[in-house]
Order: sequence, then C-alpha cells, then structure tokens
Amino acid sequence: MTSRLIAEDVTLGYGERVVSTGVSLAVPDGAFTAIVGPNACGKSTLLKAMVRLLTPASGAVRLDGRDVAEHRPKPFARQVGFLPQGLVAPENIVVRRLVARGRYPHQSLLGTGTAADEEAVRSAMAIAGVTDLAERPVEELSGGQRQRVWIAMVLAQETPYLLLDEPTTFLDITHQYELLALFAKLRDEGRTVVAVLHDINQACRFADHIVAMKAGRIVAQGPPADVVDADLMREVFGLPSVVMPNPVTGAPMVVPTV
Repeated sequence: MTSRLIAEDVTLGYGERVVSTGVSLAVPDGAFTAIVGPNACGKSTLLKAMVRLLTPASGAVRLDGRDVAEHRPKPFARQVGFLPQGLVAPENIVVRRLVARGRYPHQSLLGTGTAADEEAVRSAMAIAGVTDLAERPVEELSGGQRQRVWIAMVLAQETPYLLLDEPTTFLDITHQYELLALFAKLRDEGRTVVAVLHDINQACRFADHIVAMKAGRIVAQGPPADVVDADLMREVFGLPSVVMPNPVTGAPMVVPTV
C-alpha cells in the first residue's frame, strides 16, 4: 500500500481546546476511505488538517513527503479537493457559475476560462446529476440539489484526491447510494476518496478502508471485514449489535439489537 497523503502523530484543536492527540493516518492511494465515529470525535477536524485549513499543534500532515503548509495554494488545490460542511453560495449565483469556481486552481491570474474548463464543468454537472439545473439560482434549490451542486464544483476541480465531510447530508436515500456509488466509481478510475460518513453500513458497503474514531483518537482502521464487528460497534458507538454479511455484497452489515 502506498500513501502520498499522511498525518503523522498530529495534535489538533481550536485555540486552547484540544480535540485530538497523537493521531496518525496514512491514506491509501487509489482507495475509498470512510472515517466513522460518533459526533464530536474529531473526524471533521482531521480532514481540515489534511487540507491545510487547520495547523496541527504538533506533528505534521504531509503530501509527497512535504508538510502541506509548504505547498503553494494553487498547486495543492490541483491535487486535493475538499467539500466541507455548511457551505453557503454567493447571492444570486446560478449553478453553472458556481460549479465553474471549481476550476480556479487551473486558471491563470486573469481567471479566463478555456475549452478544458468548460468541458470539466459540463462533465462534473453531468456526473453529479445537475445539468438540468445549470441556469437555476442556487438559492432556489432544495438542500439535496444544492449538495449535488457543491459536489459538482469539487468534481470540476479534477483532483486526484477528494476529501468530503459528510457529503450525503440533505440527500434522500436514493441519492445517498447513487453518490456513494459515484465515489466508488471514481476510486475505480484511480482517484483517492476520503469521506466522513455517519452510516456505518454505507461505509462498509462502498469503502475499502474504514477509520473508526472515538474521543479524538483512531480506535481501529483497515478493510471493513477486518475492522467492523460487534465489539467495535460497542466500543465506538456504545451500540449493542449483531454484525453479519450483507446478503447483496457480502460486506459487514450492522444490525442493532436495542
């Protein structure tokens, strides 16, 4: 297993509040990694450190052996795309123009679009299923539609790494599964995907690599079949359960017994 993106013994927090201590994670290249765990356990904080939005108090996050803080912003943004929670679109912007903002790392100082930019935007909207919304103001869309537009913007960035913080938020169950299948397809095409997910069964079905966190530390990580069992569910989530093979995929499937 190779890993270009690595967190090494990082301590993370906000001001004097420490969230995580001594966290290490080597993101497997070309894999779909799902980070799971209860609320406020440090999942989103770890993603922020990996995309340069949060500087570790100690330790380091490295891309290709260099501290991410040493990378220039645009070259780094051509390598790593990030979809955070709680994004708010500029007022009166239409879908096509918002998705086009994902091309910023590829553009010159003049910010003029090229044929390659237009094709990337068109392709990203098609993949995310928002082509028919291209000329609609983003503020008029439903929460689920807006989420797919944000995903299209990140896809338009055309990065080998995609880091996504709860990307299925606001989506109905059909669109959740369609989106996770899309991430798996992107993985199959060579991209590296890291997503914070709340549904453990979705994580087991689509991800190759599970990272389970609790109280700011990584409790377990590895392939779903090696990691997810009743003991882990009890330790991480405090949830009594039975874990059995998914009848469709064979992946672990958690059935709560409460």
